[in-house]
Amino acid sequence: MRLWKTNKCTEVFNQEPWIRLEAHQIELPNGQTIDDWIWIDTPDFIIVVAQDCQHRFLVFEQTKYAALGTTLAPVGGYMKDGEDPLAAAQRELLEETGYVAEEWIELGNFMTDANRGNGRGHYFLALNATHTDKTHVSDDLEEQELHLFTPEQLLNALQKNQVQIITWQAAFAMALLHE
Repeated sequence: MRLWKTNKCTEVFNQEPWIRLEAHQIELPNGQTIDDWIWIDTPDFIIVVAQDCQHRFLVFEQTKYAALGTTLAPVGGYMKDGEDPLAAAQRELLEETGYVAEEWIELGNFMTDANRGNGRGHYFLALNATHTDKTHVSDDLEEQELHLFTPEQLLNALQKNQVQIITWQAAFAMALLHE
């Protein structure tokens, strides 16, 4: 199979560090050329599904600008420039919850949008998470409450569409496969 080819790239919008839009001239495998193919460049991110020593999942109930009402969510955030994905995952878990974990399983890394970019997500399962005495400072903008869900409760929440963001659904589902 032939891959798509980028012939030309022009920046059309930049609001660092959050987003950069580019217009690409691309060549399809059949030789057809498309001008102004929009590419969305956002920072890579991590998603952490954490489970405590009693096999309960740490699940946020929160508001998000794009969600309708409240949604359930795992730990997550953008990676800093040059930051290792696992180090970012460990940092975000501590910052958002005050928890640390003994065992980390990499669930994979994936693109969010197959044709437009939107950053690469690095997914982790953190096992045997314990709460620390360290003060955690989250820079999250939304209101949120941390809950502990059994695997059955988390599966039920997924089945009832209580997780409104597809990347979070995928992370929770991959973690449940490890049960």
